[in-house]
Amino acid sequence: MASIPEEFHDLFEKETFAHVATLTDDGLPHVTPVWIDYDADDDRLLVNTERHRQKARNAEHNPGVGVSMTDPDDPYRHLSVIGEIDAVTTEGAREHIDELARRYMDVDEYPNPIESERVLLRIRPDRVL
Repeated sequence: MASIPEEFHDLFEKETFAHVATLTDDGLPHVTPVWIDYDADDDRLLVNTERHRQKARNAEHNPGVGVSMTDPDDPYRHLSVIGEIDAVTTEGAREHIDELARRYMDVDEYPNPIESERVLLRIRPDRVL
């Protein structure tokens, strides 16, 4: 297992967008731009989504994932992770989306209507490039 290098932890304090690649039932790649977070204590990337979204459905049958992000202040500084979604959980997901909304939108609560149950995809980094 790899770890996110300390010199990239600041990416998770900015309005950094990531692209998450999962695989469909047919084995085809599905790439989605997402807000990204990091649990440094558990060394897991966090993606907050809704259970009905394609990336969450893909994780049910294939936990393999690729994540790429670019520093919003320096597009030549980037981080790529290959890993596995080792947990899909509802625990803390609603509170977490509000935290992300504060960072990305400067609002106290996530303002968009929620269509289904919120989940956190917890991604274990296996390779960091």
